[in-house]
Amino acid sequence: MTVVLLGAISLPISPTGAILGACFALAAATILFIFYIQPDASDLAPHRSKLDQLMERRDAIYDNLRDLRFEYRAGKYSEADFEAMKTAMETEAALVLAEIDQVTDAGVKRPRGPRTAPERGPR
Repeated sequence: MTVVLLGAISLPISPTGAILGACFALAAATILFIFYIQPDASDLAPHRSKLDQLMERRDAIYDNLRDLRFEYRAGKYSEADFEAMKTAMETEAALVLAEIDQVTDAGVKRPRGPRTAPERGPR
């Protein structure tokens, strides 16, 4: 048993009491943190748009293709493995690019057909 002197009062504290006191202090700190700490402004930011997600995915695929080529040249993969992985990644990239086109075409309608140069008058 330990005796703690608080000013003119001496309190006997057992090891079990010290453990219970620490648990109570931890619980109080947790409750204060959960209910009284305000969220950061970045937590309240709007979520990324579908186009942002697709462009991030496209960039990741391009990075993976670049890394795959490097590792193939370093001798890490056989030619058959390299071709199979490259084909899979290129297919995935094509799908993502097509989806990007769909998203951007939904927002902007472009006229289809042959392009003609604007007519210029006499100078």
